[in-house]
Amino acid sequence: MAVDLEDGDERLQHSANSTYKPVNTSYQEEEPLIEEPVGNRYILHKPKDRLNAAYVIFFILGIGSLLPWNFFITAKQYWIYKLQNCSNREDPEGDGVSDLRDFFESYISIASTVPSVLCLIGNFVLVNRVSASIRILSSLAVMLAVFVVITLLVKMDTSTWTQHFFVITIFCVVIVSSASTIFSSSIFGLSGCFPMKNSQALISGQAMGGTLSAVASVVDLAAAADVTDSALAYFLTADVFIIVCMVVYLILPKLEYSRYYMRSHKSSTASVLPSSYLEEVDESEDITNSDQFIPPLRPILKKTAVLGFCVFYVFFISIIIFPSISSSIESVNKNSGSLWTNKYFIPLTSFLLYNFADWCGRQITAWIQAPGPKSKLLPALILLRTLSLPVFMLCNYQPRSQIKMVVFNKDVYPAVFIVLLGLSNGYLGTLAIIYGPKIMPKELAEATGVVMTFYLTLGLAMGSACSILVVHLI
Repeated sequence: MAVDLEDGDERLQHSANSTYKPVNTSYQEEEPLIEEPVGNRYILHKPKDRLNAAYVIFFILGIGSLLPWNFFITAKQYWIYKLQNCSNREDPEGDGVSDLRDFFESYISIASTVPSVLCLIGNFVLVNRVSASIRILSSLAVMLAVFVVITLLVKMDTSTWTQHFFVITIFCVVIVSSASTIFSSSIFGLSGCFPMKNSQALISGQAMGGTLSAVASVVDLAAAADVTDSALAYFLTADVFIIVCMVVYLILPKLEYSRYYMRSHKSSTASVLPSSYLEEVDESEDITNSDQFIPPLRPILKKTAVLGFCVFYVFFISIIIFPSISSSIESVNKNSGSLWTNKYFIPLTSFLLYNFADWCGRQITAWIQAPGPKSKLLPALILLRTLSLPVFMLCNYQPRSQIKMVVFNKDVYPAVFIVLLGLSNGYLGTLAIIYGPKIMPKELAEATGVVMTFYLTLGLAMGSACSILVVHLI
């Protein structure tokens, strides 16, 4: 499939499939994103990504970038248990702090996304002031420290201070999501300096993180007799994986393939931006020192406006539905007493199916990139996803007080709908995100990557706020 970039300027980034070969062809090594000066072409040969080491590293970092969020929202049974005064009771469905329990996913969504918007603004300012390595490693260290605290709280009896536990949990969500935002936007900005297959690996890894967390949740749920034992193993897994992310990131710059593109990026940021972009920058801004100037925001926003809206709206719709609505859609046969309808229906149909479908959608972009970045079909398909809202609202969401009618009253319906939601989120969202840095000059690739992440986070923040309204409407 061809992507029409319509710009002959060789300063623009090109995709991994530089000429967008037919979809049935496999990846081949791309042309360099940056043309080396004539005098250096024989000094700096273009290395290959041996054993796909860089691809695998970006994939692992992608898993780690959304792992905290996925582990928070997937541990639904644990939060239900902890957010009510029932530590000495076996029935987690007893009376408790119902408001905290029923709207916990929405509270987590707001606590994790709203502060992230501010962190993204700060990260954009710091792009050329603080190195990516410092931002990435420090954010991983903060994430690890907070998750250790969350892990320690698992076995504590919080029955006498449920609301305080809720406040502590929300505070941890704010801190860990802020650090996760800086990490994910920094690593995505860095991937923009590499061929597009590495950006795709990063985004595909994010979806795989959701899939792994959902699988871990189901396994722990089946293996552990006590909900706190399950949660302990669950959060310990997150602790270990954050450490793995720190290790593989330290390996990345040691690869010859990575050094080539990171060296090229460093030299490109020291060069002069195209005159067409400089004309849009305030003359009072000092851009002579590449380590100090703030990247020009206006031209980035102008050229990525449509793609930015696409990224925003994809995740705006998705976060309204998942997990606030989808995780409360119960089996219509819940009263049958079977393990499937009572214990495994929500973890499998809501979390596992969505995350696996999301991963599949993102992975498909490795072979197919259509519609292109300037196609009107891309925003049209994304707007069409709005129909998902009434569809999920008319499934067997419980408890419901305003809309009594359940139209889709078979268990197969929410399963099919969640697969379609995940596939479209993964495929359309990934296309819009990876197109952004590739249609900009190489000097602005990292900054554009941060801006595209900002659109994503803004969509999540506004969608999280709207999710509470939608839940109240049901």
